Amino acid sequence: MESERRRLDPSAREELRQVVGADWVLTDPDQLRTYECDGLTGWRAVPLAVVLPASTQQVAAVVGLCHRMGLPFVARGSGTGLSGGALPVEDGIVIGLSRMRAILSIDLENERVVVQPGVPNLEVTRAVAPHGFLYAPDPSSQRVCSIGGNVAENSGGAHCLKYGFTTNHVLAATLVTSDGRVAHLGAAVLDAPGYDLLGVVIGSEGTLGIVTEVTLRVIPQPETVKTLLAAFPSTDAAGEAVAGIIAAGVVPAAIEMMDRATIEAVEFAMHAGYPDCGAALLVELDGPAAECEALFGQVVTICRASGSEEVRVASDEAERALLWKGRRGAFSAMGRVSPDYYVQDGVVPRSRLAEVLGGIRELEARHGLRVANVFHAGDGNLHPLILYDRRSPDGPERAKALAEDILTLCLEAGGSLTGEHGVGRDKVCQMPKLFSITDQAAMHRVRGAFDPYGLANPGKLLPTPRLCGEHPGIYRPHPAELAGMAQRL
Repeated sequence: MESERRRLDPSAREELRQVVGADWVLTDPDQLRTYECDGLTGWRAVPLAVVLPASTQQVAAVVGLCHRMGLPFVARGSGTGLSGGALPVEDGIVIGLSRMRAILSIDLENERVVVQPGVPNLEVTRAVAPHGFLYAPDPSSQRVCSIGGNVAENSGGAHCLKYGFTTNHVLAATLVTSDGRVAHLGAAVLDAPGYDLLGVVIGSEGTLGIVTEVTLRVIPQPETVKTLLAAFPSTDAAGEAVAGIIAAGVVPAAIEMMDRATIEAVEFAMHAGYPDCGAALLVELDGPAAECEALFGQVVTICRASGSEEVRVASDEAERALLWKGRRGAFSAMGRVSPDYYVQDGVVPRSRLAEVLGGIRELEARHGLRVANVFHAGDGNLHPLILYDRRSPDGPERAKALAEDILTLCLEAGGSLTGEHGVGRDKVCQMPKLFSITDQAAMHRVRGAFDPYGLANPGKLLPTPRLCGEHPGIYRPHPAELAGMAQRL
């Protein structure tokens, strides 16, 4: 019962209020429910409190209090993550960064922008676009997802094929360590000297501390952008086109694939004008006008040779935006065709896309659930959407079992557990399938060097017997070993 829940110590609550202000410490049960999960709603937990700091100094003071009292803490941005990375801890607090959403400086002469972690991804491009620049990483949720969350998960997006992930566009960061100290990592240059601690922190999913300022690299807008939508009879034919484009030496800014189930949902929800077909490729090229024109002709030829039934070229910016609106809204469109869905994030080699998609179709039949596929085809980053009904007695369990089988299929094909959504709580027990005990030991030692007491986002990323049972492939860290490592460093 709610009345039996553990509550935050009154002295801790008062100290937190002194740090951030009484209005920014939430303890009311109804308020806390807002923060009980991220975009992966199957995992839920209610924290003791939610604290909303407004500066690096306030974050450091809050984390310092947690360190003194042994309180676990979870950093949270916009809550759009899809792996349970911002799932609260019931005996800890959530440190929400939504108030920290200022763009602190813009230096276009050196192509860099400094932001707080709560700044939405798209706001960076909007701030520099009038001057002819953009911020390249573009997750589908870029209107709302925050830069801090992008750094934690090393987010990518549709254009990561050509421009890379978040890690390729972060020059420096301010990190509040798990004991409340403030560290400055990296530098406002492309290749800072010394140990790459910034690279360790990016993608660490909040397990090493909390990033409170980020120096981003922005790039000039391309001279020309050309976008096409190609319709195919099947995902196999579309996959053949993807392989042909890459084999020809063409590196598009983006290649996105959607299967029939996804296309139907998108059309029903957004009327983007997609054709009725078995699969569609959204291909975008950018760069100098002459180069784009030549490469574009190659792409069209390859698509037709691979069986494309229709090739539609966006005639202007409005039509291009409509095509992308359909792709970026694919996840939300699933609400029109299924009460619930469970999205996964496996990666496979491009050469094995057709094989893995065929395997997913077999798993659909075996589990009796429908899967809609939409993904970054250029880098083999699959986003299978498992459609189910949580009202069914075994609905969530069947969906999770199918998701785990899909991830196993990706690993067997030489792929990975995640391309950009992160491991979080959702896939933590799958990690031994990819990493050996020796690999896991190294990861635990790195985490122990930053956070010897395991207070920063516990229960995420690294498997432990407490989380995953007595799996023989799980490394069992000894607390004394981790504490000793931290002391030596």
